[in-house]
Amino acid sequence: MSLNPDIAAFLQLVGNGRASGKRVGMHELSPQQAREQFDQSSLLMDAGGEALEVVDELQLPVRDGTRLNARVYSNHAVQAGAGRPALLYFHGGGYVVGSLDSHDSLCRALASMADCVVVSVAYRLAPEFRFPTAAEDAQDAWDWLVANAQRLGIDATRLAIAGDSVGGSLATVLAAQLANAAVQPRLQVLIYPVTDASRRTPSIERFGEGYLLEKDSLSWFYEHYQRDLNDRLDPRFSPLLADVAPNVAPVLLVLAECDPLHDEGVAYARHLQASGVSVELKVYEGMTHDFLRMGAIIDEAEEAQQHIAERLALAFARG
Repeated sequence: MSLNPDIAAFLQLVGNGRASGKRVGMHELSPQQAREQFDQSSLLMDAGGEALEVVDELQLPVRDGTRLNARVYSNHAVQAGAGRPALLYFHGGGYVVGSLDSHDSLCRALASMADCVVVSVAYRLAPEFRFPTAAEDAQDAWDWLVANAQRLGIDATRLAIAGDSVGGSLATVLAAQLANAAVQPRLQVLIYPVTDASRRTPSIERFGEGYLLEKDSLSWFYEHYQRDLNDRLDPRFSPLLADVAPNVAPVLLVLAECDPLHDEGVAYARHLQASGVSVELKVYEGMTHDFLRMGAIIDEAEEAQQHIAERLALAFARG
């Protein structure tokens, strides 16, 4: 395996981790500093957002009365009763960083390519809000979307959920909670998800320095989100540790070859398949974590986005 040369050049340019001498790792920053660094690096990686008919801000309520910021993307004007398919999206960022803005371009691309409504949710971040807040926010966002589908011009029988990194973890935890619900997602799209925070795999050691996502930063993220170490054994934190119902939504699992999270992603695919869940596993060679947001650097970002969009369109088209 070899790192994509364009990504390697980008990492050399911006510095990746302490060894480069250019930029400190997130784990050496305060949460606020890390959020600022993440947003800045997002601008360097991104090719810019797709122009859409609708990009609207909204707020949705959760169980404790808080209102979460969210953003709706659509190629078509929002019209009550239009009955369009929709994707509920959760951004990555280790539960500590990431925002609607950091993943704006990706959500625009998916809305355009899949010709669906995308609803991106700004769940609450750690350490201000620790486990299980993000998972509960994700479930409440789903409930709100289903309840308000008609008003948003969305067909509640044609929904999917997706997320990258910890957003992928939130998506698959939500899918598990919905296994026997009246309204279920047609597909869960898991993009290099966190599936087991309880142990270190060989890929964490192999790609833990110099490949964008640092293993020390991973630990830092988990420490900020957890209340104590036992939280990492909870299936809402580490879904690989959960028993899986065979009737959960089918899965498209997108992984990067040169990613600390590669091995736990493969293990999760096998775990799901062993429980009877339909899984498509797609590994992109030479890619690092977060490559889907690197449209300014590599062609594979758009290729992966298009593949996801095609699978969403197929799921939405099922009778």
